[in-house]
Amino acid sequence: MYLKGSNWSMNRRRRPLRIGRILVLLLLVSGAVYVDRVIVPSSPPLFIPTPTSTRAPESYIAEAQRLENEGKYSQAISTYNQAIQSDPKNPATYISLARLMIYTGDYKNAIKNAENALLLNGNNSNAHAIRGWALGLDGDYLSAESAFTKALELDQNNGDAYAYRAEVLAAQTQAGSGSIGSLDKAVEASRNAQTIAPNALSTHRARGIVLELTGNYADAAREFEAAIAINSNIADLHLALGRNYRYLEQYDRAVEEFNRANALNPGDPLPNFYISRTYASIGEYAKAIQFAEQSVKVAPTDPYMYGNLGTMYYKNKQFEDSIKPLKLAVTGGVADTGEEVKGLPLAYGRVAEYYFTYGLTLANLGMCGEALPISQALMEGVKNDEISVYNAQEIVNICSGNPTKPGNNNAGNDTPSVPDQNSQEMTPEALKPTVSSAIRKVPTLTPVPSK
Repeated sequence: MYLKGSNWSMNRRRRPLRIGRILVLLLLVSGAVYVDRVIVPSSPPLFIPTPTSTRAPESYIAEAQRLENEGKYSQAISTYNQAIQSDPKNPATYISLARLMIYTGDYKNAIKNAENALLLNGNNSNAHAIRGWALGLDGDYLSAESAFTKALELDQNNGDAYAYRAEVLAAQTQAGSGSIGSLDKAVEASRNAQTIAPNALSTHRARGIVLELTGNYADAAREFEAAIAINSNIADLHLALGRNYRYLEQYDRAVEEFNRANALNPGDPLPNFYISRTYASIGEYAKAIQFAEQSVKVAPTDPYMYGNLGTMYYKNKQFEDSIKPLKLAVTGGVADTGEEVKGLPLAYGRVAEYYFTYGLTLANLGMCGEALPISQALMEGVKNDEISVYNAQEIVNICSGNPTKPGNNNAGNDTPSVPDQNSQEMTPEALKPTVSSAIRKVPTLTPVPSK
């Protein structure tokens, strides 16, 4: 039977079930559930950086020590800073960083890191000793002595504290700001360090500094050699050893050490300065000029480097060339680089040498109107310096037409009047009075009695 008007019929057959489709749907639903419950929770959110695993601070310290042993100090300092960021509560890391900063001449930051160590442990003898060392080399002798006293109160067998104290006392003595007996205290402190830690680098360093200051150059050289055998990557140790070789007239060995210092720290003008002075000692003024020029390039605002360059020109009888650098050293001015150079106030030692060399240069070029005031200033300002007074009078003699005859002046040749003071100087003035001090404007010192 059929119903009219309809397509439906009771006799019509049903469509068969599609089993395959049902299975596919079940699989899709199961997959969606699995992704939602398992995959999504274990996956990082989109567009958010994946976090990296935290590095152990010990690994930074080990790497910093390796870099330090290789002489890569700037990289080592950076790695020590990373170690501190990873673990800011380890005072030993601050102490290691401060010591390395002292080796590189960064005394201000060395002080800060030593003080950070003390904030974590105020009874850390090594932190007090390092702080005193940095303070002393930065010129704050009173605070340095207080720090050393505290360090030794906490540990009377701290050999480093004695060594650092000896170095600072030696710097203070050479700077002319030490009290009566400062040198004797330096000697005593260095010997205490020697008793407690005879094989430590700090001990050899301190003993070398004291022996150099007292004119015992051969013994000082041996101490610096021993220090370099422990760590050959400290530029200032090579400078110190080179200086003492130079005093011993072992010029080839001196130049070799200065070159090593330059390789370790090319941003320091002192190696080239010392090489320049060394070649001048043996009369090789052309070579001396070359290295003096290099020191000026490294430190274009340092008046001492200009004074040395002008002196080398003068010794080589290049009077016209010597005028500009000597004028920059004495009165200041603008360098070829466009930077300002501040002139040096008259003082005993190397500064006085620059003054009388400038005056002699002006006199030899007939510029007596400028030369004679310099002569007068020397006679009044450094009247106890026989060499300076002699040359001040020679300026007057030249301008009056009666110069000292060649061969009768202190120069030992026919160049008017500028003597080589190498046998008298401890270190170049305005330079580091000890192997690591940043104090400048230090007068030339005649070695004091041996200790």
